[in-house]
Amino acid sequence: MKKILSLFVLLISSAQLLNAQAKTDKLIIKGDSVWMLTYFRQRYPTRIEINAKGETIEVPLPNPMLDAKLHIALSNDGRHWTAINDNKPIWDQFMRDQYIHRGADGLWRLIATGGGGGSERRKQFGPSVTYATSKDLITWKLEKYIHLMKDVKDESGQLVRNIWAPEFYYDETTKEYTIFWSSSFKDAGWKESRLWYCKTKDWENFSAAKVMFTPPYSVIDGTLTKHNGTYYLFHKEEEFGAKTGERRGIRVALSKNIEGPYEIFEGPLNKGQIAPTITEGPSVMRDPIRKGWLLLYDYPMVDQYGISSSSDLLHWNIEKNVSMPDDARHGSLSKLSAAEAKALLAAFPNAH
Repeated sequence: MKKILSLFVLLISSAQLLNAQAKTDKLIIKGDSVWMLTYFRQRYPTRIEINAKGETIEVPLPNPMLDAKLHIALSNDGRHWTAINDNKPIWDQFMRDQYIHRGADGLWRLIATGGGGGSERRKQFGPSVTYATSKDLITWKLEKYIHLMKDVKDESGQLVRNIWAPEFYYDETTKEYTIFWSSSFKDAGWKESRLWYCKTKDWENFSAAKVMFTPPYSVIDGTLTKHNGTYYLFHKEEEFGAKTGERRGIRVALSKNIEGPYEIFEGPLNKGQIAPTITEGPSVMRDPIRKGWLLLYDYPMVDQYGISSSSDLLHWNIEKNVSMPDDARHGSLSKLSAAEAKALLAAFPNAH
């Protein structure tokens, strides 16, 4: 328990440093491209901990809020982000953990935690995810709710309890989208969770869900990037308690095949992680101002965002001069043209 508390104190200290340096930057579009961060907003009402008796307890947190809708911020350098629309939603559709990327056909596709369709469909097919499209990032169309795990049951015949943080990756060779997410059969989505995947070419027909990544720990929040023929699977190790200590942090695993198997990289932090504890919701992008990459992630228990930089996708250093939109959670990243960024700013201007 003392170990858990000491790590949490270190987390708070790191996040306070980020908060002290954060401010809202006025965006001036430079060059012919701009980066976009899409996110929802939240301040957790509680944090889950394990007490000295090994019991799960919820500790209240101050000033909770939830705005689970699509928000957008823009940046020239990947380190200083300006929210558009005064950090208010640009679309009135419930969602969390939205992942947005431009498809091979030029259409923007969104997939997110939080489905619908009614209680009867959930009872029959299990949880679903939100799927939407847009031609311009300004006007969105809700296409449908997809039951990605409808054909998967455990030994007792039960469907999964959740589908969290879905993302997709397009393979130009096979012309297929690989959709991947985390699911658990337990009473909480972070317990004994695994990453699953399926494939589609048309977003109408989907292959049966299969396990993608089964590390020796519970795992959520997977995101992928490919470099020199290797897939880098960033993810959150979701373990904590008297036996494991505080293990809620970001790791990376590597594979030559998107379906796996993946080899876990043993990072230097907290016996194997690559980002500080407690962090989640990783997203990765090319560094706009120097050679290498940026890894963005949120500190969910203290309502802050972190950014690390790397030259090799494995070894990361925390960037200290950063600014992020207030209460941003679980972002996804895309590169825009300057014209697309200007159109967003014109459609959703900041009053302040």
